Amino acid sequence: MLKIYLTNPYATFPKFGTKQSACFDVSACLKDQSILVYGPYTEKKIQSASDDGVFTLYPQQRAAVPTGLILDIPEGYSVRLHPRSGLALKNGVTMTNCEGIIDSDYVDELKIILTNTGADPFSFSHGDRICQAELVKNLDYTLEQCYTAPKQKTDRNGGFGSTGVS
Repeated sequence: MLKIYLTNPYATFPKFGTKQSACFDVSACLKDQSILVYGPYTEKKIQSASDDGVFTLYPQQRAAVPTGLILDIPEGYSVRLHPRSGLALKNGVTMTNCEGIIDSDYVDELKIILTNTGADPFSFSHGDRICQAELVKNLDYTLEQCYTAPKQKTDRNGGFGSTGVS
C-alpha cells in the first residue's frame, strides 16, 4: 500500500487510468503554488500559475512542477516516475531526468521536472496529468569491486547500435 498525503487542498489524488494500468497518473497542482523555472541559459526564477491555474512552459524551459503530494513510501520500496508518452509526442514536453526515482526516506512534496523540447510554448492547467508513477520493490544487493574486466558473455560486439538498426 502506498499512502499519499495532500499538502494542498486543491491537489488531485492520483489514480490508475484503467484496471490494467501499470502506473498511476500524477497531476500538476498549480493553485496557490510557486514553480521553480530555469531558462535555456540556466537563469532561475520563481513563477506562479495564472489565477485560473494555467502555467506556460516556453521552449527550452525546465520547471519543477508541484503536485501537492507527499508519498509515504514503505521501507524497501521506491516510486519510479515516468514521462507521459502523449505529452512528449504531441507537445514535446517530457521529464528532464527521463525517469525520477523517489526513495522511501524522501518525505517532502513531490515535484516533477518537466522540459519543453518543442518549438512552441505549452500551457497546462491545474489538474492536468504530467507524469505516471509506480511503486517498485527494491532488490537487496551489494556492490563489490573486482580487479579483472568482465569476460564477453555473448557474441555482442560493442554498443550504441552494434546489434543493428532493425
